[in-house]
Amino acid sequence: MFKNILQKFKLQNIVGKFIYINVAIYVVVALIGVFSVLFNAGAGDVVVRYLELPSSLQQLLCRPWTLFTYMFLHEQFMHILWNMIALYVFGRIFIEFFSLRHFVGTYILGGLFGGVAFVLSYNVFPYFEPYVGISYLIGASASVLAIVVASAVRNPGYRINLLLIGSVKLSTFALVTVAISVFMLAGNNAGGNFAHLGGAVAGWLVAYMLNKGVDITSFVNKPIDWVTSFFKKGHSSRKRKPEFKYSSGGRSADYEYNARKKANEAEIDKILEKIKRGGYASLTEEEKKRLFDASSK
Repeated sequence: MFKNILQKFKLQNIVGKFIYINVAIYVVVALIGVFSVLFNAGAGDVVVRYLELPSSLQQLLCRPWTLFTYMFLHEQFMHILWNMIALYVFGRIFIEFFSLRHFVGTYILGGLFGGVAFVLSYNVFPYFEPYVGISYLIGASASVLAIVVASAVRNPGYRINLLLIGSVKLSTFALVTVAISVFMLAGNNAGGNFAHLGGAVAGWLVAYMLNKGVDITSFVNKPIDWVTSFFKKGHSSRKRKPEFKYSSGGRSADYEYNARKKANEAEIDKILEKIKRGGYASLTEEEKKRLFDASSK
């Protein structure tokens, strides 16, 4: 069963992979909680405590990784259900306008901005003073809202169909969602709504800066690339022997390789320019496939 799940995970696009990761963490934490109750161990609470984001700066300094782990952690079934439905729906819309790498960067930046907004709100506003040290943040809501807002900024006229409401503009949906979070800043989930707004700001910044030609998701993707390449190099150095290949083509082989590389880059540039003019939907199936293959390398 594990091999089957792993195989399905590998076949998913980046949105599906993030959903799998969230669900897997939820299941593991839930199972630990069940067995800890049965054996009176209390391990479930300990695991959650070391993954959730604390509002206390003192606790955060002792567990800085929670600024990242909290955005993949859910305890309640309905919480993860709604977040994953929203991530599936709006994640698919997002990758129509952006690349797969942009999705990774926007999700994580949304979570980071949301986490910072949550912690700052509890340490700045007197309203939260009695609750600092006993309040914690979990869930992917800030990351999901970053995905929604970034998509709305890139293509505000894109229409989505909502149950019982009908067709609405994506920009309208994003504005209403952000407005609801603003109106609920003094409610029972005030800290969570500050996190939502932090995620919304991250999504807006990603799309706005990309329109200016600046990719702020690279601040997230470059460290991830470095860590990934480090482990790949370590794995290959243990498993593989050096291979030496000789080419009879000499310099001509290098010239042919560079020519092919430049031609491929020129083709990708044309596809990206076409997306800027007419959006992702204007691409042919062949162009979509070509762009997907290039982004996967």
